[in-house]
Amino acid sequence: MSVQSIKRASGFSLMEMTIAMGLGTLVLGVALQLYSQGVSATWTVSQRAELQQDFRAASDMLTKDLSLAGSGLGNGTNIPLPSGTAPVYGCDQTPKCYLGSTNLVSGKYPLNGATPTLYGLMPGYTLGPTLTSNPAATDVVTVAYADTTFYLNCYQATISALGKVTFAPASAPAWPVGCLPNGVAAPQTVNDTMLGLTPGDLVYFPAWNMVGEVTAGTITTGTVTVSGINYPTYIVPFANGDVLNMNQTPAGATAGLNTVALNASGTNPVRLLVITYYIDNTVSPARLMRQISGHSPMPVTDGVVYMKFSYDLFNDATNLPAVNQPNPGSGDANDTASNGLNPTAITKINILHMAMDSTLHGAKGYQGLDLETSVSARDLTYSNAYPIGH
Repeated sequence: MSVQSIKRASGFSLMEMTIAMGLGTLVLGVALQLYSQGVSATWTVSQRAELQQDFRAASDMLTKDLSLAGSGLGNGTNIPLPSGTAPVYGCDQTPKCYLGSTNLVSGKYPLNGATPTLYGLMPGYTLGPTLTSNPAATDVVTVAYADTTFYLNCYQATISALGKVTFAPASAPAWPVGCLPNGVAAPQTVNDTMLGLTPGDLVYFPAWNMVGEVTAGTITTGTVTVSGINYPTYIVPFANGDVLNMNQTPAGATAGLNTVALNASGTNPVRLLVITYYIDNTVSPARLMRQISGHSPMPVTDGVVYMKFSYDLFNDATNLPAVNQPNPGSGDANDTASNGLNPTAITKINILHMAMDSTLHGAKGYQGLDLETSVSARDLTYSNAYPIGH
């Protein structure tokens, strides 16, 4: 009779299994923590990069517009505006105004004596909203300069009827010398769908030293024959009752565009860009807005939580500078050095703070940036008066 050996099958004891599971859980926990930290670091870096990109784009746009203040309008830009009803900025054709603590207020042009005046730069001290992130009211800033992308200066403007301006070639048989860049044969048509005049545009007429606002209505076209060559002519509405109060014909006050004599003509009109930067706090997070003339504002970037400016001026009468004035010419306690001066004396714009925050990832992803810089205003002053030592 044979005897068979029976081998016992080997295995893990309960204690061994417990130890193995504990070690495995520990390793998995460490790996998960490392992965979570890596994802969090990647998010923070990408969030920071996005914030920096948005901040750089916004600051570049703002500083570029500030540097162009008064460009194309001559040194010491000061265009008198109608004074019957105060002309305004910061409103569009809807109509709606966007400034103030509730974003429902318009901006008023500074006075030169008793006359509202359009300058190359117009400070808006505490004209913006007060945000929860900072107890002080934010500032607004408005610049004005000529639009060089639309060659309206090649046309001659004629007051053909009350509230109607006819644009036709300023010379014949070719377009005026010097109004077009090299390689360009003709200016854009006045009713061009991309660059032409639209309701809300502001046009400066140097011959009359006046600004008019294009109003709602059809830009009618016709053809005029000049020396055997057909040129287009355009009739553009500049009617009374416009949103920005530019076309008014008040009695006993500084006159508007519609008081110019019929059939009066003037060359070299230009489209005027009146650009206002302000913070819109009606949305969350608050955002920086850019509004042009009488058109609807467009967002520049989200997350702007503060914006403050000051200005350096130069007094030609005393040959002394007035630096770091938050509200120049106002007579405020902090602005006494600029008493009697107007925005034509501004030599430099100081961006004291343009702060941005990002909270896309809650408290863990919080990031912040703050722009502090100065921009020269080369087209504002009558002369470059910078005394040695200042």
